[in-house]
Order: sequence, then structure tokens, then C-alpha cells
Amino acid sequence: MLSVHRVMGSETEFGLSQPGNPGANPMRDSARVVDAYAGPRGLKSSQNFWDFATESPLADARGFFMNVADADISQLTHMPQESVEAQYLANVVTENGARYYVDHAHPEYSSPEVLTPRDLVTYDRAGDLVALASVRSLEATDEPVNLYKNNSDSKGSSYGTHENYLVDRAVDFDALVAGLIPFFVSRQILCGSGRVGIGREGETAGFQISSRADFFEAEVGLETTLRRPIVNTRDEPHADPAKYRRLHVIIGDATMAEPATLVRFGSTSLVLGLIEAGLVPKLELADPMQALWDVSHDLSLSQKLPMSDGTSMTALEIQNTYYSACLEHAGEDADTTEVLSEWDRLLDGLATDPRSLSDSIDWIAKWVLLEGYRQKENLDWDHPKLALIDVQYHDVRPEKGLFYKLEKAGRIRRLTTDGEVEKAVVSAPDGTRAYLRSLAVTRFSDSLVAASWDSLVLDAGEYGIVRLPMSEPLKGNRELLEDRLAQVHDTQALLQALGVDRLKTTNDERGAK
Repeated sequence: MLSVHRVMGSETEFGLSQPGNPGANPMRDSARVVDAYAGPRGLKSSQNFWDFATESPLADARGFFMNVADADISQLTHMPQESVEAQYLANVVTENGARYYVDHAHPEYSSPEVLTPRDLVTYDRAGDLVALASVRSLEATDEPVNLYKNNSDSKGSSYGTHENYLVDRAVDFDALVAGLIPFFVSRQILCGSGRVGIGREGETAGFQISSRADFFEAEVGLETTLRRPIVNTRDEPHADPAKYRRLHVIIGDATMAEPATLVRFGSTSLVLGLIEAGLVPKLELADPMQALWDVSHDLSLSQKLPMSDGTSMTALEIQNTYYSACLEHAGEDADTTEVLSEWDRLLDGLATDPRSLSDSIDWIAKWVLLEGYRQKENLDWDHPKLALIDVQYHDVRPEKGLFYKLEKAGRIRRLTTDGEVEKAVVSAPDGTRAYLRSLAVTRFSDSLVAASWDSLVLDAGEYGIVRLPMSEPLKGNRELLEDRLAQVHDTQALLQALGVDRLKTTNDERGAK
């Protein structure tokens, strides 16, 4: 039976501005943002703190490696020294096991691994508090910085909000592509964040559903910043490659409304389950790229999308087809039931009265807000004030961000509590290896040399440097380790408690354990 349960995580690149200084160096300010969070908490922050040894961003799921010489410099994330912003790189592992770092010209929060969409909502929102803490730390300086959880600066630039899902390695990648493209093209009606302007630079007046759709150019590909594809082929599992594939999803908006985030991750996890089980609906768009743009530009949700078999379907009809298949094969655990219920509620609202979902879907909340301003002040869609309101919706400061003002006024439906999110900032999820990574940066920080998703590098004193592999995401969790490590406070005792008892082995042997 299908379940939403799987290892998943989010990545958010925050938009950045320095008030009164549009010419400020965004790479320098991104490093200042990360350091502003790390410093007061005593967290290590440096270019070399992240362990790049096991990263392979040029590995392609279609069965080959891109040549380094053919790659854009933005793809060389495993070679930070090659980056034009190398002097500004900063990497932090936060108390909850997340990564907070400089990604090109943006600070990025990559959530710890979680097992349910509900936990994803909580830990994704914890990242917003991490970003807010950075802003607060810099407010008293001569160069304050503002951060925005959005995806476009309305000047032709777009930055990502990515999703990660562990998938069974045995599933053929072509089957993933075939099953996901119609789903991703139509999914934006549920979880688009909305954007003023049509086209990359907003050159045509209007409002659209997705802030990212206009920036995509290919159906399938390895790139993430050039020729962005609907399905990304990066084959970098951050886990045992014989068992897992990490699906790196780059076609998504930064959702702030929690119901939209829940359905974004929950529905995708269920559809991946359909594909793994060979039960996914046989849908194929005649022109996926054109369909992607058409869906985003169609606020009526009535645009018929040509299918390869000569028929046509709306985005709503495609989503309902996926939903019905998931409902038919789903289990009855509480997390799966919640996602299916919310998915159904959103589809029903979109079909009957989209405005009724202004409390649950960002593009609708923003659209209703902007229409209010347009009618009150008789503004056309190309009026600069509307573009400013668009950006202000995403400000991470509660006293400035329009999303937070709507939420405080009870106009946005919430699934979490302040207490749950605040706890998630400093505590790792229980069910994954993020728990051990969190322990490493809180209890064993003096010995922690470097960290990554699937390894910890520790200074074991007289025995030298030890790389501790963490290739199984479901190990290293609280249930397995909390009692075992309760009285452990030094690195050698930690390694012994974890069963790494051959401390005098060679580095190669350690890495293979």
C-alpha cells in the first residue's frame, strides 16, 4: 500500500537585498548572513567545514558523467575552490542537522532529512526562523540585510527552492521521467507562489500562478541554473547508491502557506510510490514545456493541454487523475490520510471557487491581496507598486512580510505551532541520521572537522582523523542512539559506542567501513 513515508528534505535559496545599497556584493552579503547565524551560537563556519569528498554533482542518472570542462561553473559544487565566490563561501551545520551555507549569490537553508510531509512542513519553516535570526543579527550593523523566501527578483533572475526524495534505485529512470512530467507540469496549481508579470523579466503585464515556470527550458537535464529542466538528472544519492536514488526536484516554488507545502511534498511522495509500484497513470503531454508555461499563465484553470494521444486535459484533470490513483492504492496511516484529505480539499476548491483557498495556496492568497490593491487604487498589473507588494509577501520579518501579516490576522491556515517550529530550529528530526549529525555539532563540536549528508569527519586525538560514514539515512536516529550515547562525551567513546572500534586502521579502511 502507498504511503507518504520516505526520506525527504527541502532546500531554500533566499532572495537577498541590502537596503539603500543596490550595488552591494550578494556573495559577500550571503556569507555575512550565514556567519551572522553561526557566530552567536558557536557553530563552525568556513568553506572547508562541509565535506565534499562524497559529492558528485556531474553524475547523470541517464548513465554518464558530464565532463568538468563542459560544465558551467555553477555545477561544480563539489569543487568550491573553482567557484568565483570561493572567498565568500561559508558552510554551517545547524543545531537541528540542517545545512546553512552560501550557494552562489544566495544564502541557502537545506533542511535535515525527515520521514513525513508534516515534519517537512515543520523543518522547512524552521529554516525561515534561521533566516530571520540572521537578519536580526545584522540589523544593528552598518550593513543590514533583508531576506525573502521567494524565487525571482523580477529582473530576469531566478533562484531555487528544491525538493529531495529518496527513491528505490531499482526503478528505471525513464519510468520516473514519464510518470513525473505531467505531474510536475500540473502540480503548480496546488503549490505555485504566484508572480506579478509574465515572462522572465515580467515584460508582459499580468499575474501568473508560478514564480518559476517561465525560467524552465528543457524536459530533462543535469543543469539547475542554465536550461533548467522539469526533471533534473543529477545522480547524487547522499546515501548507499546500490539502494537509493535521490530525486532532486528543482521545479517548485517557495511555498509559505503550510497546506501547500504539505501537499507539495506529500503528493509527490505518493506519486513516486505509484511509479515504484508500476501503478502510475499513463499520461503524456504533447509539448510539456509549452504546457508548463500555459498552466502558469492560466488563472482560470481551464486551459486544455494537448496530450500525445490526441486528447486534451486541464491541469486540474491531470491532478485528479494522479490523486485518484493514489487514493485507490493508499494505506490508511494517519500521515497518508492527512495528505490525501488536503490534496482532495485543494482540488475541490480549485474546481469550484479558487478564491476560497486564499488561506491555503500562496498564489491565490497573493492574487486576492493584489486584486484588493488594484481595485482600491485602480492600478494596472504593470504598476510598480504591485511588484513591490509581490516581493513584500515573502519578507522573512513577521512585522514586514505580508504573508505573516495575513497569517496573524487568521487569513492563512496553519498546521504547525510556534513552539513546534522553534523546537525544530534546535532539535533534529527523530527518525533519520540527522539526529547523529545534530549531536556532532552540539555535543562533539570540538572534535568535528567536517560534515556532510552522509559522513562525519572527526578528530579522534592520538588515533588521527576518522571519517564516519552515514550512508543509511534511517540509521543514526534517536531511537537507536539516544540511550546508547547518553553518557558519551568524547570522540573516542563516541566511535566505540557506534562500533568503530578499529581506530588504528588506515584512512582508506575507515572510509570503507
